[in-house]
Amino acid sequence: MQSLINAFEAIRGFLELGGPVLRLIAWVILFMWILILERLIYFRTGLKDLIKESCKEWEARGERRSWNAHQIRDAVISRANMAANQGVPMIQTFVALCPLLGLLGTVTGMITVFEVMAVSGTGNARSMAAGVSRATIPTMAGMVGALSGVFLVTVLTRTAKRNIQSLEEEMSMDH
Repeated sequence: MQSLINAFEAIRGFLELGGPVLRLIAWVILFMWILILERLIYFRTGLKDLIKESCKEWEARGERRSWNAHQIRDAVISRANMAANQGVPMIQTFVALCPLLGLLGTVTGMITVFEVMAVSGTGNARSMAAGVSRATIPTMAGMVGALSGVFLVTVLTRTAKRNIQSLEEEMSMDH
């Protein structure tokens, strides 16, 4: 229990060092990861079920060569594609937002440094260091959040594309 309290205190101290912008970055990263985990779980469960149902629907069709059958096939594949890619644009938005918020943290931290310099000159190194810390920590957090998000968006996009391609092959007109 004590280790949990110590971890909570360390996180709280880190968030205080970075200022209010770091808290905002932490919320953005939390929401981004919730969406990423939801997509990963969906790919393991719901998307596989949707693909199986789509294939069963196609196999149950007696006639598969007409223009009408081709349109139905395209609609089924399109629905599966939309379901697979749902939420990915929001994740991409959060990924793009992370470094921008990091830059905002840099600017607000440097404003703190300049305020200290204006009031007390360059002699107050401790106050200047607090401002520099407030400037660099959000930048680092924004970059780490963006990098983890970019990697996983790529994984999600490729996985969705691969699943939809396998559905297209399974529902081929010749099949």
